Amino acid sequence: MKLSFHGAARTVTGSKHLITLKNGRQILLDCGMFQGMGKETDALNRTFRFQPEAIHAMILSHAHIDHSGLIPRLVSEGFSGKIFCTSATKELTQVLLIDSAEIQEDEIRFINKRRAMEGLPYLRPLYSVKEAEHAADFLEVQPYHKWFHVTDNVQAMFTDAGHIIGSAAVHLKIRENGKEIRLTFSGDVGRYRDVILKSPEEFPQADYIILESTYGNSLHDNFITTPDLLLSWIEKACLQKKGKLIIPAFSVGRTQELLYALNQLELENRLPELDYYVDSPLSVEATEIVKSHPEFFNNRIQRILKTDNDPFSFKGLKYVKTVEQSKMLNYLNGPFVIISASGMADAGRVKHHISNNIENSRNTILFTGYCEPHSLGGRLLAGEKEVNIFGILHEVHAEIGVIRSMSAHGDYEDLSQWLACQNPQEVKTLFLVHGEFDVQMDFKTKLMKKGFRDVQIPALHEEFHLT
Repeated sequence: MKLSFHGAARTVTGSKHLITLKNGRQILLDCGMFQGMGKETDALNRTFRFQPEAIHAMILSHAHIDHSGLIPRLVSEGFSGKIFCTSATKELTQVLLIDSAEIQEDEIRFINKRRAMEGLPYLRPLYSVKEAEHAADFLEVQPYHKWFHVTDNVQAMFTDAGHIIGSAAVHLKIRENGKEIRLTFSGDVGRYRDVILKSPEEFPQADYIILESTYGNSLHDNFITTPDLLLSWIEKACLQKKGKLIIPAFSVGRTQELLYALNQLELENRLPELDYYVDSPLSVEATEIVKSHPEFFNNRIQRILKTDNDPFSFKGLKYVKTVEQSKMLNYLNGPFVIISASGMADAGRVKHHISNNIENSRNTILFTGYCEPHSLGGRLLAGEKEVNIFGILHEVHAEIGVIRSMSAHGDYEDLSQWLACQNPQEVKTLFLVHGEFDVQMDFKTKLMKKGFRDVQIPALHEEFHLT
């Protein structure tokens, strides 16, 4: 059989890995959208470099857009098989895909106004809301820990990856030429000390492993807790500078972790009396879905739920739903806090908030996780003094900050612990995906010292033969 890598290859977004069996059948692992890749982003998202109609089945590791975001385009270009996922992943993917389509349609309208003035032809979004709704019909739920039929001679099983609710590592048993090949795809591996979710689970021995490597050469700071870090930024931005604290945050995972941290500050009587706006209808939906799945929460949250029936709520929390309400925040003077998607600040309402507030030195923009270097968040974190937002050049006078301890991705120790259940001598090849190339090179060296004999870092569209 063959394994080819059509996304998240020496970069962090666009997860797509294609298995081609000897009998010609194809299985796709994830169908993610490229994000924050600068001018290349749109072209990368419009060309698969494989035939969607030839794919027999797809397996989705989790709902994040860089893993699920091109499913509607896959369907519109001819895919007609089943998309296997967990129940929580199905719920989240449905709302995330529709939100993604709405953002695309809004941004295309804005872009086409400018193109019309320049005499250029109109552009189309990658997919419409209607196409996103239709694509959700292909999602088929499978439970954790139970092998299920994918196609002839192929079975799969999910184990909890601990990244977001519903996230899964994918394990395949493929029988060819009278023998069984065991392949594991990590999806995104969570953290063993996550404040909300259970730890990633052990998994069966594999012959081949596809492993994410976002933080493969670094360790998260666990010496200062997230509530303490968050409080220090609120005090500095809002109480001292009397400005707005704008926090780009992914709607699934990061927003709930922020709300939980703010709830903890309130329980400890340390939360400043301010307005805390969550400006994202998707974040509202996602938070409700998260709260409906307490089975994914760790023991600490389970104990808290006995005395606090909503660990994601606190005094001063306000949800912003309409566009008009969101725009009104631009006319209000601080101090207050805005939490808004997306986490890399490359799309969604937070991009408008940054555009309207970045030139005021009283304001602060606080990032809480990884940003692609070419994304707006990546450029701000790199210290650029001028950034282009919606075609307008802005001088950066707002303070730019980051809390690195909040990542939902496991660091080097977490990834090593996840692999600890494996005998390295039985792993024929370990493929590193979902990471920057220099990080992957460092991680490869560390893994080979742990006994993994063959560690590959696939290039985009590179193909390997597995035996």
